Amino acid sequence: MVTIPKRLIVFAAILVPAVALAAGGSHVDPAAPIILGVTTILVFAVIGRYFARRLGQPTVLGELVIGIALGNLVYLLGGDFILIVREGRVLFDMIDLTFAGLSMEEAAAEFFPDPALAQKIVDIVQGPHGMQLLSIAHTVDIFSRYGVIFLMFLVGLESSVEEMRDAGMPSLKVAVVGMVTPFVLGLGVAWLVLPDQSVGAMLFIGATLGATSVGITARVLSELNVVHSREALVILGAAIFDDVLGLVSLAIVSGIVISGSIEGAAVMQILGLSMLFVLAVMYAGPYILRTLIAMMHGLQTHEAKIFVTFIFVMGLSWFADLVGLATIIGAFAAGLIMNDQYFSGWKTDPRYGRETIKSLMDPLEAILVPIFFVLIGLQVKLESFLSVDVWLFASGLTVAAIIGKLVCGIAAGRGLNRLAIGIGMLPRGEVGLIFASIGKGLGVIDSQLFSAIVLMVVITTVIAPSMLKWALRRGVSENHAPGSNP
Repeated sequence: MVTIPKRLIVFAAILVPAVALAAGGSHVDPAAPIILGVTTILVFAVIGRYFARRLGQPTVLGELVIGIALGNLVYLLGGDFILIVREGRVLFDMIDLTFAGLSMEEAAAEFFPDPALAQKIVDIVQGPHGMQLLSIAHTVDIFSRYGVIFLMFLVGLESSVEEMRDAGMPSLKVAVVGMVTPFVLGLGVAWLVLPDQSVGAMLFIGATLGATSVGITARVLSELNVVHSREALVILGAAIFDDVLGLVSLAIVSGIVISGSIEGAAVMQILGLSMLFVLAVMYAGPYILRTLIAMMHGLQTHEAKIFVTFIFVMGLSWFADLVGLATIIGAFAAGLIMNDQYFSGWKTDPRYGRETIKSLMDPLEAILVPIFFVLIGLQVKLESFLSVDVWLFASGLTVAAIIGKLVCGIAAGRGLNRLAIGIGMLPRGEVGLIFASIGKGLGVIDSQLFSAIVLMVVITTVIAPSMLKWALRRGVSENHAPGSNP
């Protein structure tokens, strides 16, 4: 039985009502309630991470589940803060309409079909503490966006163009099949179960199913001491290709949604823009980095690494958005280019000589990324599952997600444990959640679809480790069976 420290329970129990009091009190510093609100979200992320570690599950699941539990429990109890955070970016779009001349009631009616919910939102926003609650929610949203950017940067940092080249054809085949098959199956499930959904929503569903989070698989491979096996090398190589292909598909789908056109010319334009962006970054990125580093002379190496990395990541994320791509594509590209070799000629303070870019960025990731996943959990509405269609869609989506990735193992070829390779590509984890979040932010994925997608991500992420261990051990036993080829 897993127990949670009593001190942590007491701390969390104090923070929740404290946020409500903070929003309603008078403060010398108007930022004080915001600070407390963000801190509260982070504390619950820590609790979720603690439970996940004790249960042997990925930390992302703990953060996600604690967000789901907290959001729905406090919502049932009538918490205004959670209601505001729960609706997310929709509220900010609603406020924008009021600046365009609509009344608050008219703006709320545009986004909330339920009249009772719309009126409750209006009452909270127009109440004495509405602006403070909106400020907290907006700040949490900004922090979560920073978290996503740094998460994708670290994903790119752990990959490289050289690794993609060395991964070989089997990894590329696995990645392509593992992207295309779930994408097609996801489209099919959406069309069969929810035919009234927009084309943009269906495309986002397909892109989400194509994603892979290899971090969970890598942990299992490490635990079993098979990181250097042929199967592991294929899985890890395929994961690198999958990241790139996933971001390309995200760029295309996002572009189609934003432009409102699905014509072949428009798709080719988006694809061409994505490739031009990547090529421009790959060729100009090193020059920009060297220029930034040259401007930082006089600083200690660890200081320069922090400043240069932050500026470079944020700059490329902004540039990606400028040309019509998702910010995470710029962050991932920054990770592919960045490495510690750019700082090899610097004088190094002995106290910080071993600090790498990753080790310096890890603290930012440790604080910002959990906020994102808790926020995702807060926005999962369990009441969505009162609909039979949502259950059917979630079930179909999960089956399609599993089959789609298992099939990709076949592409690895003979002489390999193809079942283990397929299972290794199964977890959607944080990448799937990021894709779903972007779709929700663009307004093409509603609360019901979002909740179903999150359920699919949770299931595929939970079942993958145990299935992979079984498949790898099964493969080993078969290889050592009498009469088998070594």
